[in-house]
Amino acid sequence: MSVAPIQRVMVARPITLTPRHSAMTASRAALRALILRDITVLRKHIGEFVARTLIQPFLLVFVFLYVFPMIGQRIGGSVGHGAQSNFAAVLVPGVVAVSIMFQGIQAVAMPMSIEFGATREIEDRVQAPCPIWLVALAKVLSGAIQGILAAVIVFPIAAVVHAPGVHAHLSVTWWIVATLIPLASVAMSSLGLLLGTTFETRNISLMFGFVVLPLTFLGCAYYQWTELAPVEVGGYPWLQTLVLLNPLTYVAEGMRAGLTQLSHMPLYVIYPVLTGFCVVFLSSGLRTFRRRVLT
Repeated sequence: MSVAPIQRVMVARPITLTPRHSAMTASRAALRALILRDITVLRKHIGEFVARTLIQPFLLVFVFLYVFPMIGQRIGGSVGHGAQSNFAAVLVPGVVAVSIMFQGIQAVAMPMSIEFGATREIEDRVQAPCPIWLVALAKVLSGAIQGILAAVIVFPIAAVVHAPGVHAHLSVTWWIVATLIPLASVAMSSLGLLLGTTFETRNISLMFGFVVLPLTFLGCAYYQWTELAPVEVGGYPWLQTLVLLNPLTYVAEGMRAGLTQLSHMPLYVIYPVLTGFCVVFLSSGLRTFRRRVLT
C-alpha cells in the first residue's frame, strides 16, 4: 500500500506597513526642522541682521532726540526739554513697533519673493514631508522670532540715545509687553507672507512705495492716536478713523500702553483687532502661498 505525499498549501498573507510615526508627529518634526534651518541661517548672518535691525531706529532716535534738541529745533508747538521728553516717550514705543513691522516684512516677504522668483528655492522646501501650508507657517514663525529679537535689540537703543536733559519717561507694564510683542511679530510676519506671495520680485519697489511707507507714516508710530482728533473735516476726525485700517496703529498704541503712561487706545480694542489682522493676513497668505506653489 502506498501513501500519497502530503502537500502543503502556502496561504499568502497581506503585507501591511505600519508607519513608525503619525502624520502629526512627522509634520511637527518637519516644522521644527524648517524653523531650525532658518535660525541657523540667521546665526550665520547675525551681524547683517543686527545692522539691518538697528540702522533705521537708531537714525530716527538720533535725529529727533539728539540732533534736534542740540540745535534747538522744536517738535510740535512746545518749547524746551520737557516737550522733547514727552516726544521721546511717544517715539520710543513707535520705533519698537516699526522695527517689528520692518523685520516681519524683510524676514518673510523679501526671501519669499526671491525664492518664488530667481532662485526657485521654494521647490526644495515644499518637498519636505509635510503639508504645503506648514512650509509657509514655518516661514511665518521664523520671521516672528526675528521680530521678537528686533524688539529686544531696538528697545535699549531707543531708550538711551537722547540729548542731555531729554528723557524718555518709560514705565514698563511687563504683561502687556510680553504678550503684545509675540502677537505683533506673528501678525507682521503673516503680513510679510501675504506681501511676499502677492508681489513679484520685479515689483518689490512697488510694495515698499505703496504699502510699507503708508503703513509706516500712517501707523501712529510718531504720534498718538488719541491726539489725532483735531485733524478733521466738517467736525469729523477723518484721519483718526482712517488709521484704524492700519495694523501698525494697534502695535504702536499697544507698545505705548506697555512702555509709557501716555494716553493710548484701549487695550480691549488693541488685542482683538490685532488678533483679527493676524488671522486675516495668515489665512490669506497661506492661500496665496499654496496657489503660487501649485502654479
